[in-house]
Amino acid sequence: MKRMTLEDLTPLLEKHALYLQKQEGGERLNLASHDLHGIQLENANLRDAIFSDANLKKANLKNANLTDAILDSANLDEANLEHARLSGADLTDANLRAANLSHAKLTGAKLVDANLDVANLNGCTLMGTDLTDANLFGANLETVNLMGATLLDVNLTGANLRYANLTCANLTDTNMTGANLEEANMMGVKLTDAVLTGCNLKRANLLSATLTEVNLVGANLAEANLTSAKLNDANLIGANLQSAILKDADMEDVNLLGANLSGADLEDAYLEGANLKDVDLTNVLHLILRK
Repeated sequence: MKRMTLEDLTPLLEKHALYLQKQEGGERLNLASHDLHGIQLENANLRDAIFSDANLKKANLKNANLTDAILDSANLDEANLEHARLSGADLTDANLRAANLSHAKLTGAKLVDANLDVANLNGCTLMGTDLTDANLFGANLETVNLMGATLLDVNLTGANLRYANLTCANLTDTNMTGANLEEANMMGVKLTDAVLTGCNLKRANLLSATLTEVNLVGANLAEANLTSAKLNDANLIGANLQSAILKDADMEDVNLLGANLSGADLEDAYLEGANLKDVDLTNVLHLILRK
């Protein structure tokens, strides 16, 4: 792997600028398989550049323009990408462990199989982003915008998604054990077969969400909005649903063994086949077991 210094890179950046302007002498920046460890590229215009398999560990890319850049299999371990523009970028198999992506723009980016272990994505924009099979263990995603994103089979164990926008996101088969989703907007989200054991979903908005066969054992859903949600065959053993809104929810064959439903609103909820053994139904509203 060839080592590249900022001095070496300067003329290549000048040619890349001409390339972006479609001027004579321009040449697309291609640093595939180069060693750029610790490089200082703050505010750089790297739009459409190629960094496949490059070593960008601890690189400073704050405010950099990496729109449509190719970063597949790149090493961005502990890199600073704060406020970076990465819309449309290809980060397939990229290593972003402990990277700072705070307030970065990743709309439509590809992060399939990416490693974002303990990364900081606070305030990040990930609308329509593909994160299939990505690792986000312990990542900070507070206030992140994941509207319409694809998160199939993603590891979000212990992740912080407080106040996140997950509207219409697809989280099928995702592992969110112990994740914090307090006050997250999850309207229309798909969580089929997902694992949310011990999750904090207090005051989360799950309006019309699909939670079929989801594992919510011991989860906190106090004051959550589950209006018209699909919870059929879900496992809610020991879950806290105190004061939750479950109007018109489909709870067929749901397992609520030992759950707390005190003060919950079950108006028009469908509970055929539900296991209500040892459930706390104190002050429950509109509980009518109907077929």
